[in-house]
Amino acid sequence: MTKIAASLTALTIAATPVAAQDSYRGYESPHYTVVSREGPIELRQYAPALMAEVQVQADRSAALRAGFRILAGYIFGGNTSTDKIAMTSPVTQTASEKIAMTSPVTQSGADGIWTVSFMMPSSYSLETLPVPNTNTIRFVETTPSTKLVMQFSGWATAGRLQDYEHQLRRHALRNGIKIAEPAQYAYYDDPMTLPWKRRNEVAFAVR
Repeated sequence: MTKIAASLTALTIAATPVAAQDSYRGYESPHYTVVSREGPIELRQYAPALMAEVQVQADRSAALRAGFRILAGYIFGGNTSTDKIAMTSPVTQTASEKIAMTSPVTQSGADGIWTVSFMMPSSYSLETLPVPNTNTIRFVETTPSTKLVMQFSGWATAGRLQDYEHQLRRHALRNGIKIAEPAQYAYYDDPMTLPWKRRNEVAFAVR
């Protein structure tokens, strides 16, 4: 039994919210409240947020890099007013079944279509955000949501992501929680951060 699997045997669910967060290492991040916790698994309630997202066809790692470059270009001044927008954390990635009409790419072979997202700073609205120089970026206002999340450090390899997905699915089944596929991955740190200082997450939206 792995250390993570063993830790799941210690049930520490709280009846009321036990923690809240809206920043990470000085960067604004999506606001959430931890409703309950069982070992490394948390049930969180997220507040609405304004997201910038782009869809990329590639394998997971390549799609993350490509999506990050496009979104980073936008917030570093790649917009019609050349405004710089504050960086937020994390960058998130979700597998997609289709791609927006503004960037038509068909799926082929082992390459999937991934949605890569940045949260926009809370000081902006859809009306006040600068217009991107590319039509591949779209903006989405999320609604309040609940997610089942597992946080981990180190490298976010495909094998580890899949293992944590399986653990979350088993936890949801055991506790009667209905989750929605696909999983969402979140990466909080820049590529130069040492592995043991990294924060990564795997999450499922709760129905």
